Amino acid sequence: MAVNGAGTFHRTRLDEDEDVDNTSRNVLAESWRQWPNEAAFDNLEEHRGPIPLQVTGDIPAWAAGALYRTGPGQSRVDKTSKGTHYVSHWFDGFAHTHCFDINAPRAPGEKTSVTYSSRRQSEDYVARVKKKGWRAGISFGQKADPCVGLFAKFMSVFEPKLTTYNVTVQPNVPGMPVEKTGHRAGVKNLYVGTDVAAFQRIDPASLEPLGPARQAVFHPDLKGPMSSAHAQRDPETGDLFNYNLEFGRAPTYRVFRVNAASGKTDILATINEPGLPAAYMHSFFLTQNFVVLCLPSSHIQWNGLGIVWQRNVADAMEPFNSSKRCRWIVVDRRHGKGVVARFSTPAGFFFHSVNSFEQTVKDEKGKEQTELILDYVEYENLDVIKGFYYDVILNRNEAAKKYWTKGDRSKTATPRFVRHKFAMPQPGAAPDMTYSATAEALLTIRNPHAGDLPTINPSRQGKPYRYVYSTPNRGLNTLVDALAKTDIQAEEALIWAGPQGHMPGEPIFVARPGGTDEDDGVVLSVVIDAVSAKSYLLCLDARTMEEVGRAETEFAIAMGFHGAHIPVPA
Repeated sequence: MAVNGAGTFHRTRLDEDEDVDNTSRNVLAESWRQWPNEAAFDNLEEHRGPIPLQVTGDIPAWAAGALYRTGPGQSRVDKTSKGTHYVSHWFDGFAHTHCFDINAPRAPGEKTSVTYSSRRQSEDYVARVKKKGWRAGISFGQKADPCVGLFAKFMSVFEPKLTTYNVTVQPNVPGMPVEKTGHRAGVKNLYVGTDVAAFQRIDPASLEPLGPARQAVFHPDLKGPMSSAHAQRDPETGDLFNYNLEFGRAPTYRVFRVNAASGKTDILATINEPGLPAAYMHSFFLTQNFVVLCLPSSHIQWNGLGIVWQRNVADAMEPFNSSKRCRWIVVDRRHGKGVVARFSTPAGFFFHSVNSFEQTVKDEKGKEQTELILDYVEYENLDVIKGFYYDVILNRNEAAKKYWTKGDRSKTATPRFVRHKFAMPQPGAAPDMTYSATAEALLTIRNPHAGDLPTINPSRQGKPYRYVYSTPNRGLNTLVDALAKTDIQAEEALIWAGPQGHMPGEPIFVARPGGTDEDDGVVLSVVIDAVSAKSYLLCLDARTMEEVGRAETEFAIAMGFHGAHIPVPA
């Protein structure tokens, strides 16, 4: 039986082909026309709060803490000097940050309460757009204004670089100022970021934007314009890891670590190799001993300088070429050895790594060998990027129909969980500059049994694990329409779906204190009921994916990207 309705569904590996085919049928039958999306992307208001929410069911007291969320808010600016300015791409929506304060009961018989507040992060940027009537600076996918002359576009390159920090929430960033007053317990500082080498500092309590900072504050060599929105953290030390990409005749990647104890930054590797492309790389991998970069087949024209000409990242990417394999670079993070391995996998694209870890085995000669297990959400090509234009999401002028019926996008533009294994070379082996080594593909689980925006139990980061939570699409919406708990050992899934029009955001796992099972906890997701133009914070039992409670608003909250739950200190 196809998984099209509301409820929680258990699906096994034997159901996967049926569910994949049914997703394609839903897409081609244009089932998404029955799912309104406007409330999630348009006419979105700021609510500085805190606003008490109506709680139904029972949100566990041990889930108390601050759930921060960020993402695009406004998708247009009215009454500019040239009329209404429309944002083209979902990734460029003007940043809007949210906080749900989950409060444990204060007295016996009371229930857990929830309050909500939000704040726009791009008011200065919006003011500039109102004045100019068009968007200055470089964006992810903003289409050029045909009324703006070439000279004006060229001159905008030299204006102060404006951006909207709308992708990730980064609490307690080492090496950065600690808020002296007004911060929530357990939150020393709070930043929001995107795929540039900069981030926005915000007040953890009021969510007020406090000004941008660049990666160069960590180290003067971090002067390139691009980076990963998803900095990685060592789960034991709190050290922060990321890379910085500098454009030029030969692009330069600098992999760095910010020490959480001292605030000192070390450059772990400077990678500048003939033929190594500048690539759009949204995330990367961290294991016990290594930082692993995967340069997907999302190469940027002219060694990255195509962004300056095209004015956005999406148009600056070279056409997808299946002969251009993904290149992987392994950097030692413990002993100062720099790049220690290189390998490749077939051409493809990904936004999000899921998890990665190491295991020790014996090779054919009985010598111990380290294997890297690398999990991520893969797309067959770059088609998915075009699917995130607002015109497609909202089916303006039949853009969704044109997009989804072109080629085989009901398959190429949907995600799949993949696992690769790479056997590290023995210590002292000659460095491989050719990327001739390959990783072994171990596992693929296709949408809707696994989706994008993946998260896991944080205690399993960098370790073997079993469950990943994500947002699949059954073809009933132009974006996402369900939540999935994927069991990567049993290769099966529990899929939660709300009524038609209820679109869930990224699932965040909150562990039960003292719990020993990996799935002992709850999953939190902000759901937009686009029919009533209202939202709710959904709380699911992470074992069963059944609802245990929700906190309801009287207004719509934008469909965002990523968040972080900061528990109340014990």
